[in-house]
Amino acid sequence: MDWSAILIPGRAPPCRDMASNLQQRIRPPAVAGMFYPADPAQLGHDLDAMLKRVSAPEPPVPKAIIAPHAGYIYSGPVAATVYATLRPARETITRVVLLGPTHRVAVRGLALPDADGFATPLGTVEIDVEAAARLRRLAHVTVSAAAHALEHSLEVHLPFLQKVLARFRLVPLAVGHASPEQVAEVLDAVWGGAETLIVISSDLSHYLPYGEAQATDRRTCDSILRLSTSIAHDQACGATPVSGLALAAQRRGLVSRLLDLRNSGDTAGDKRKVVGYASFAFYQDGGHVH
Repeated sequence: MDWSAILIPGRAPPCRDMASNLQQRIRPPAVAGMFYPADPAQLGHDLDAMLKRVSAPEPPVPKAIIAPHAGYIYSGPVAATVYATLRPARETITRVVLLGPTHRVAVRGLALPDADGFATPLGTVEIDVEAAARLRRLAHVTVSAAAHALEHSLEVHLPFLQKVLARFRLVPLAVGHASPEQVAEVLDAVWGGAETLIVISSDLSHYLPYGEAQATDRRTCDSILRLSTSIAHDQACGATPVSGLALAAQRRGLVSRLLDLRNSGDTAGDKRKVVGYASFAFYQDGGHVH
């Protein structure tokens, strides 16, 4: 598919002489065909199958979630556990603030993309330009096309969001060398109300033996449930945005619930060296926590 030819839904077609400029501002998928299917029909089928395995969610809908970002064969079922909780808010959530760690390009602070939209095999998600402009006023927020070009930690969440939400705008942030306080400041600037969902992308431990990974990941999950702001990067690759969300949750009275905890040895991988995955939901006013 020619991703450069995808235009943003909801916008009028550009003039002929401006078409190429707009097309260049669509960030194409970097890991379609690797982390998840590139064929739209197969991708839709796989997402439906994973989401259907999750029991019907009970209200309320979470304000924020943490979900993993590995290939769907490994972490997709764990991610589906928390994405299914969003289905009752299909028409309500119209903005998603998505934060994930950088894996390929070093970033100081947090980086917005130099793009008008992110494309996946299921279509193009428009960037919330007003929210992005607000964040650019913060000293620790930059713009970096390179940081987003090949980054999978954000991209793999988009098809799930496209499946469970009717229509939304995106605020994607690649998180590099930053403090939990800086992440919390960014979240506070775009916190919004029921229309805004916060998604934090993170896996847990990497390449430990199965039993050791289970014990390590359980301790990490306990720390996240306590809203610790000192998660280490060997515990979770997205430790910085996870800790920033924890700080914001403390200040706003959110509570967290662990929905799923597995590793690649449980889903589709070898048990000798595994990667850990967990999904969390964060609720306001203590809702839906047992």
